[in-house]
Amino acid sequence: MEKFQIFIQLTRLNKPIGFLLLFWPCSWGVTLGYYFNSESDLYLKYIILFFLGSVLMRSAGCIVNDIVDKDFDKKVERTKKRPIASGKISIFNAIIYAVFLCLLAFIILLQFNFLTIILGIGSMSLAFAYPFMKRITYWPQLFLGLTFNWGIIMGWTSLTNNISIEPLVLYIAAIFWTLGYDTIYGLQDMHDDEIIGVKSTSIKFKNNVKVFVGSCYGLFVFLILVMLFIMEINKYLFLLTIPFIISLIYQIKLFQAVNFKSCLAAFKNNNLTGFLVFILIFSFNFI
Repeated sequence: MEKFQIFIQLTRLNKPIGFLLLFWPCSWGVTLGYYFNSESDLYLKYIILFFLGSVLMRSAGCIVNDIVDKDFDKKVERTKKRPIASGKISIFNAIIYAVFLCLLAFIILLQFNFLTIILGIGSMSLAFAYPFMKRITYWPQLFLGLTFNWGIIMGWTSLTNNISIEPLVLYIAAIFWTLGYDTIYGLQDMHDDEIIGVKSTSIKFKNNVKVFVGSCYGLFVFLILVMLFIMEINKYLFLLTIPFIISLIYQIKLFQAVNFKSCLAAFKNNNLTGFLVFILIFSFNFI
C-alpha cells in the first residue's frame, strides 16, 4: 500500500490537472481533424487513446522532472516532500517506473498512422529536455508550451494524415495559453526559485506579471479567432468564444502574486478553459 501511495505521489496521479492540460490540446487537434474528415469512424477511439497517452506521458514526465530536479526540490517548500527529493524512492526504481510508463505510451502510439507515430517519437526529445530549460533560460514556460501542445498536431494528423495551416495556428495559440498559465503556476515557487537560481517567466516578469499573462492570453484568443476566419466558420460560432474568453479574464482577476492559493486556483481554472475550447471546436460539426 505504501509503495502504491509513493507511485501516486511520484506520478502526480492525485493531481489530475497536469494530464488534463496535456489532454485538452490533443482533443482539440483530433476534433479539428474530425471536422475536416467527418467520415472517419475513429474519432471516439482516438479521443480515448489520446487521453490514456496523456495520463501515461505526464506521469513519466513527472518522474523524469523529479529526477533532474531532485536537488532543487529539496530546497523548495512546495516540493521538498516529493518521493525522490525526500528519499522515499530510489532513482533506479523511479527510472524503472518511467521506462514502463513510456513503453505503455509507445504501445498506444503504435495504434495511429505512420505520420502521427513519427511526430510522437519526435516529441519525446521535447518532453525530456524541458526539465533542463529552467537552468539556462528565463523562458522554460515557452518550452513547456511547445511540448504540452504538440498533441494538437498529432491529434490532427491522426485523422487527416497531413499538415495544414489550421492546426499550426491553433498550436501557436495554445503555446501562448501555456505560457500564461504556467507563469501563474510558477508564482508559487518564485521566492525559493530566486534563491536557488532557477529561472522562469514568473521571475522575469514579476513586476508586471498580470500584464504579461494578459498579453499571452490575448494572443491565445486572437490566434483562435484567426483560425476561425481562415476556416470561414459560421459567424454565429464566434459567440461560442465568449465562455472561454471569460474564463481567461476571470483568471487574470483572480490570481495575486503574493497569494499562492489564488495562483493555484487560477491555474486549475484552465481545465475549464481547455474544456470550453474543446466545446467550441466540437460545435464546428453541428453549426
